[in-house]
Amino acid sequence: MKSQAEKAEEFLSLHRRGDAFVLPNAWDVASARLFEEAGFGAVATSSAGLMVSLGYPDGQSIPRDVLVSAVGRMAGVLGVPLSADMVAGFGDSPGEAADSVRAVVEAGAVGVNIEDFDHATKKLYSVEAQVEKLSMLVKLKGTTGVPFVLNARTDAFRFAPGQEEERLKEAIRRAEAYRDLGADCVYPMGLVDANSIGAFVEELGCPVNVMVRKGLPPISELRQLGVARVSFGPSASYAAMGLLKRAAREIQEKGTFETLVEGAIGFDELNSLASPKP
Repeated sequence: MKSQAEKAEEFLSLHRRGDAFVLPNAWDVASARLFEEAGFGAVATSSAGLMVSLGYPDGQSIPRDVLVSAVGRMAGVLGVPLSADMVAGFGDSPGEAADSVRAVVEAGAVGVNIEDFDHATKKLYSVEAQVEKLSMLVKLKGTTGVPFVLNARTDAFRFAPGQEEERLKEAIRRAEAYRDLGADCVYPMGLVDANSIGAFVEELGCPVNVMVRKGLPPISELRQLGVARVSFGPSASYAAMGLLKRAAREIQEKGTFETLVEGAIGFDELNSLASPKP
């Protein structure tokens, strides 16, 4: 199996403008291994998917050590790089966020996703506060022994005041600040329109991450727009829960089992997902 440092270098190399590499977001060991078996070159955690699977709502109410343990278990069975969604960093200060990131890197992650939205207040952090936090994480890179990828997410397009054009400008302004301090990739949450994505990518001129949502252009078009990375976000969790919901409804209403058994994997395959790929 590759060393963590080798995985970190491999993960960073995937972030090339116009490649639009697809990063599936897993919520546990089995889903992470399933994505690896499917041929994806890297896997990330889904904050919502992982936290809800452990009995916590999305955000930062999950104890940090529980999150770190889950990330470590996933990293321990994967042969491909794993990136961890750290929400806003699990700390009120830049130092606390750095401690959180150090913990997941020590657990095996080679990338982190940090957002500028405060789940507690439902408001954006100020640009100044977020820059201070991200700057601390950039400095942290030189002390962990692993050059982890810093993906700086902005939720300005969703939560900044004003009309869509004003929110896009604010997302660009924030992303430029995050890029300039040393973030490896920027992540404008909520962009799905091709024109907005193209304008954002053109303005930033650095690796840009978009998320799978209804209306997002296909991979071929995202490559033409210059996108570097396409994350599943929580969509795989939504899909899995949607399948179970449909199966439950069919059994309750019709007494049949097609949705539950059609296309399902078997015991041996499921059991194999608990172990590293041979």
